Amino acid sequence: MAEEEYGSFVDWAQMGDLAKSSGPTKVDCKDLKEFKQMARQGYWAKNHKLRAQVYQQLIKAIPCRTVTPDAEVYKDIMKNAGSKKPSAHIPLPEFVDGNPVPKYCLKPEAVDSAHQIMNCLAGQFPDISHCPSLPAVTALLLHFSKDEAQCFEHVSRILACNEPGKRLMDQTFLAYESSCMTFSDLANKYCAPAHKIILATAQDVQEVYCEWQRWILGDLPFSHAVRVLDVYLVEGYKVLYRVAIALLKFYRKHKASGQNSQAVQPPQDPEKVRAEIQAFVKGIGSTVSPEKLLEKAFTIRLFSRKEITLLQLTNEKSLQQKGITVKQKRRNVQLALNPDTFSSEIVSAKEMRDIWSWIPERFALCQPQLLFTTSTHGCSLTRFYSHSEGYEPTLLLIRTTDGDVCGAFLSTDWEERKRGGNKLSFFGTGECFVFKLKPEMERYEWVVIRHPELASSLKTQGEDNSAATEGQDSNNLQQPEKPAGELSPFLSTRHFNLTSKNTSMFMAGNFDSIIIGGGEGNALYIDSELNHGRSATCATFDNPPLCAETFQVSLLEVWGFQDTMAS
Repeated sequence: MAEEEYGSFVDWAQMGDLAKSSGPTKVDCKDLKEFKQMARQGYWAKNHKLRAQVYQQLIKAIPCRTVTPDAEVYKDIMKNAGSKKPSAHIPLPEFVDGNPVPKYCLKPEAVDSAHQIMNCLAGQFPDISHCPSLPAVTALLLHFSKDEAQCFEHVSRILACNEPGKRLMDQTFLAYESSCMTFSDLANKYCAPAHKIILATAQDVQEVYCEWQRWILGDLPFSHAVRVLDVYLVEGYKVLYRVAIALLKFYRKHKASGQNSQAVQPPQDPEKVRAEIQAFVKGIGSTVSPEKLLEKAFTIRLFSRKEITLLQLTNEKSLQQKGITVKQKRRNVQLALNPDTFSSEIVSAKEMRDIWSWIPERFALCQPQLLFTTSTHGCSLTRFYSHSEGYEPTLLLIRTTDGDVCGAFLSTDWEERKRGGNKLSFFGTGECFVFKLKPEMERYEWVVIRHPELASSLKTQGEDNSAATEGQDSNNLQQPEKPAGELSPFLSTRHFNLTSKNTSMFMAGNFDSIIIGGGEGNALYIDSELNHGRSATCATFDNPPLCAETFQVSLLEVWGFQDTMAS
């Protein structure tokens, strides 16, 4: 590679230790796995010129559309525009959603150049409608470009990436909003303590999480953001989720160490919580090094890129069904549960809100709809099925005669049980979970979420997925197959090679009983009269008994999710 000069846009006086180049001066590597390891370890992190050359190599390797604007296109545009100098007074494209160009130790004129580049990009990519990360990415790449034209080409290639299954930047509101929903789902699963703090302090959690990308691409100090970029250019979008969850974990630790951490505060305006997180992220350099941030990010055992892509697609589909494809004022999730109209004989509106905070984000804007209650419809399993079928997902609530309250979020329509014929067959997906509310509140998710080592690669076709539940008459509970070609929901077991059949026994039912969770016992077993039940530890959710091991049902309710936005 030619010895090109980089850094003409950088204010080196602000760069601190990063201004001193040291370490290796070249990278002899063609293997992607080796590149991945080098990126994570910061092999080129101490040499500005080497980093620039590596970025050029990585970006040139991005598969792009046949016609992708390059440096020559930019030069032609500038030539036709005359000798007019770039200016920060040129407004940024509307699709950046008001996000400014981060300074990132750049010269003032470099910020002007970023404005110019982005306006040229807007002209070359007319399909972009929402891309709030573009200012930060452009500013970062200016550091490692020899001129504006090269930066323009590098950003163009990132925007034009067309590798199947790979995404680098959100370019529509639908994609961006679904990424916010996906992050909320991941934070709920992988960073529950921080998620609880935000639930307790913000009136609308999703209003806080809608800024998750800006934490990384905008708020992080340059030294941290550029280390994220090292890995992002090698591994792609999933890195952003990892780093954002790591930031949440550090934020929780920061909150816990505060003097007033024990004080119970009423929920605040989400804007205040967002500002607090933003201030923490901007000042993170005083307590967390870039290496420590990445180390934390890569110790989080997320699902595979394929599983996260499935969740994102599911969230996109949900938004499309609600008619949310362009930016609009977000409806406050808390309003989905109106205490003046909500009425349950088992839980209060506050308790239902707590349960709502656990459910997948794409259902959070739905209102609870009472489908079945034993106090009105009687203690009949037949009527339970007739009122619950046709609804997906559903929420099961149980109050025992001892006063305990427990239940389950069930991802799949109860009608699915009929696919197994007369056999008691398990169905459902890994989005199912069980919980208890009284005497204490706790959720138990699919065991694979907490222990990914229980699953590996895709199963071979035709692999048996039958299971058995202790204490049942039928010892061959089978997973009924869905029709070929049907889109599998997120966390469908067909996407996992499970080491034990007992870890995928979510829900089952026949004329005799309903069962939630299996393997060595059932999380919940309810008889045909909806009168007596059992609860035990089960392999699928790795839960303790949710109430007394044998109990009598005082009241049972089934709730659906009413989409009030689709009308």
